[in-house]
Amino acid sequence: MTAALIMPLAQDGRLKLTDPVSAYVPGVPDGARITVAELLKMRSGLYNYTDAPELAAALDADPGKAYTPQDVRDIAFRRPPDFAPDARYAYSNTNYALLGPVAEKAGGRPLADQFQDRLFTPLGLSGTCLPGIHDRSLTEPYAHGHMYGGTGYALVDQPYPAALREAAEAGRLPPADYTRQKPSYATAAGAAVSTAQDLAGWIKALVTGKVLGPAAQRQWPAAPQAEDPGAPHGQKYGYGIAEQRLGPNAAIHYHGGELPGFNSFMGHDPANDVTLVVRTNLTLSPDGRTTAQALLPTVLNQVYAGLDLPTG
Repeated sequence: MTAALIMPLAQDGRLKLTDPVSAYVPGVPDGARITVAELLKMRSGLYNYTDAPELAAALDADPGKAYTPQDVRDIAFRRPPDFAPDARYAYSNTNYALLGPVAEKAGGRPLADQFQDRLFTPLGLSGTCLPGIHDRSLTEPYAHGHMYGGTGYALVDQPYPAALREAAEAGRLPPADYTRQKPSYATAAGAAVSTAQDLAGWIKALVTGKVLGPAAQRQWPAAPQAEDPGAPHGQKYGYGIAEQRLGPNAAIHYHGGELPGFNSFMGHDPANDVTLVVRTNLTLSPDGRTTAQALLPTVLNQVYAGLDLPTG
């Protein structure tokens, strides 16, 4: 959604994808050399602030704390960049924590207002919003999100200890309810709240050209680059969306979402008119897998049964 707002702002002439991020946000390491396009495509090299152990510890200590975009940028910038701008791909939420203020400066209005006016209202996404940083409210009915152990297992990618895994699998360890952890630290990198129905409408509209204008839509499908240069036909990432070819007659454009307590996937395959949303309210299974992504192979094999998909 953040990427889909940046594109029309560029089309309106309010920014250029070749602009350095330093033109919009001060104090970014290598900011004069990192472009808006590199932020969009996860190629800035900036440290991923959600990998910081101190953030996970702070979220567990005070789930209701409000974080500003500057707060999370400060976490990221205390570490040096992982690599030079555009040297390679690496998923980092810091990229989108920066694109939020880029959009606000270019658009001249708060991010939530621009989301509402340019994305949510035109598409009729009445169950979708970007909450304010102090807002933990949820519209009834809502799913409760759960986690085994602390936030660090979800954010920092720590493996579950053997004892925790065994206790969870045996049913001796009930998962903790993380529903009310304030999502403000995710900012423009994933703090939006939505419904399965809205996500299905959103991803189909985006992929089929009903969100972006003609000029931006022409740029958008050409943007994805291979995440692994050694696998040019593998997973690709472009302007805020991933692409995976499932076979000669099927390719899905998609993105995942994750906060402690929740995991999700949304994707659309335009050639076969397949839209898929998977939402789970347990972030990690006891064996350490992200739950929505772990379900995907089973779901895809059923959805694409009979189609000409690769067997490997």
